[in-house]
Amino acid sequence: MSELTPKSDYMLLFRGTNWGDKLSPEQIQQVASDWMAWFQRLTQEGKVSSGHPLMNEGKVVSGKKGRTVADGPFAEAKEAVGGYFYLHVDGMDEALEIARQCPGLDYGAIVEVRPVAEKCMMRERALELASGAGQLAGANA
Repeated sequence: MSELTPKSDYMLLFRGTNWGDKLSPEQIQQVASDWMAWFQRLTQEGKVSSGHPLMNEGKVVSGKKGRTVADGPFAEAKEAVGGYFYLHVDGMDEALEIARQCPGLDYGAIVEVRPVAEKCMMRERALELASGAGQLAGANA
């Protein structure tokens, strides 16, 4: 029995919310249809488990204890995330190949490919620091 290669999880983040501004309604409909067909094919192949477009509205929370709340993201921002796909593929090369198939690329969309971490890196760092502090305290006792 051959050992299966474990799948890796990746996010495709679709950046650029104004890529269709210069397209006719017919062109926008065609790109939207192509995008949906792409998503459905990847879903049928078991490579995508979810994906959704994001609204061009929301809030941005920042500052200590989230005290600053501002309107955003801004639809006119070229780098705004307009949607995502959650991929289960064999690695970065396959994720990149899928990203290159994005129907919006020809019209200015940008696809960011990011691996999904198995663990929260901030938590791991905190545990590492706590462990080091504990070892240091034990050495000084």
